[in-house]
Amino acid sequence: MDYGKSTWRVAAIMLATAALGGCITVNAPEEPIVIELNVNIRQEVIYRLAEDAGNTIEENADIF
Repeated sequence: MDYGKSTWRVAAIMLATAALGGCITVNAPEEPIVIELNVNIRQEVIYRLAEDAGNTIEENADIF
C-alpha cells in the first residue's frame, strides 16, 4: 500500500472541505417563523361518543 498517495488524497479532501466551509453562510430570517398546527378535534369527539355509546349499551344490554 502506498501511504504517500493516500496522505495527499486525505490532505486534498481536507483542503477542499476547508475552502468550501467559508462559502456557506446562515442568516436568521427577518420575520418570525410561524408554525400552523391544524389539530383534528373531530377525532377526540368521535372517541368520546363511542365510549359513551359503549357504556350505554353495557348499561342497557336488554334493549339491544
